[in-house]
Amino acid sequence: MTLSVPNIVILIVIGLLGTGIYALLTVRNLIKVVVALQIMVKAAMLALVLAGRLQGQENLGQSLALTVIVADTIVAVVGLALAVQVRRVVGSLDLNALTTLRR
Repeated sequence: MTLSVPNIVILIVIGLLGTGIYALLTVRNLIKVVVALQIMVKAAMLALVLAGRLQGQENLGQSLALTVIVADTIVAVVGLALAVQVRRVVGSLDLNALTTLRR
């Protein structure tokens, strides 16, 4: 495999996805979970831009990535707002502490 630009970007996308999945499986802190999700979304955005470039439709790939940025920002803000509320109610950001919310 030659190290052309698309191959390097694919390796970066796979690395970012792997890092995000590993973090989701290992961390128990709500804020770190949001960060792990952000890492995975950045990998998806890179893949969209690369797919657009390889198909000769760079504008489409970039506009899809921009749409993902907007949606991802909203999801991150809502996730962090939920984390703040969980911290206020439970007193911890640990995911295991959320079981105390059951009644």
